[in-house]
This record gives sequence, structure tokens and C-alpha cells, in this order.
Amino acid sequence: MTVLIKSRGIDMLDFACKEFELDDVFKCALKLTKSELQIMNKFLENDDKWLTSDDIAVMMGFDLSTVQKAVKKLYTSDVLNRSQKNLDNGGYVYIYKVCNREEMKMLIMEIVYTWVSRVENEFDNWIDGKQNYPYVAESVRSI
Repeated sequence: MTVLIKSRGIDMLDFACKEFELDDVFKCALKLTKSELQIMNKFLENDDKWLTSDDIAVMMGFDLSTVQKAVKKLYTSDVLNRSQKNLDNGGYVYIYKVCNREEMKMLIMEIVYTWVSRVENEFDNWIDGKQNYPYVAESVRSI
């Protein structure tokens, strides 16, 4: 059974044999590193602002290249929206804003539903005798 519990003031999901913080769900579903997760959370703390990679690097004390890689991944994962800001002296800079929390929920839930479907398929194969017990599906192990 899956339930939401509080531990040290943090929402955690209790799933059978393991408890997950929501950050763990984001990290796993989006395949984020620790620093990428921290950067995503910084955008969430500033969800009403458009920020550059430079802004985030300064706020967090991270190398600009680390932030740029994380921002690219978060943008291509549909976590961040991007806009182009034209500079007065010519050129432009990209600015980013985190998508709203409902959109993030839908993004993660789509990944979770896909995982559930894959697990269900593996059980169906197991029931039909197509898999031997004990069996751990490669596709499930990679999630």
C-alpha cells in the first residue's frame, strides 16, 4: 500500500518496502543528478521569476558550466520554459522559468503511469509463464 507520511517535516511516500521523498521521485523520474535537483529546486523557490543561468550560478555558488548543463537538461525535460531576452547592446540571453506545479505533477505522473504499465506487463508475462520466477525485469531495474 502507498501512503503519504511525514518524516522530519518532509512529505514522504511509503511504497511497500521503501519510503520516498518527493525530491527522490523527481530525481528518479527525470534522471537528475544531485546538483540538477538542487538547481530545479532553486527555480521552484523563484517560481515567479525569469532567471538566466548566470543568475542561478551566482545564487547557488555553482560553476556556470554546471548550471548551463542542468538548465539544458531541465529545459529539454519540459521542467523549464525558455524565452529570449534581447540585450540593449546587441545579442541576446536565454531566460528560464520553471513550469507551474500542476504541469510538473502531470509530467511526473505520466512517467509514473508508464512505469506502472511496464510493471503490469511484466506481471502479465510472468502469469502467462513467459518469465521464470524469480524475475527482475531489466526495464524495471533501470527506473
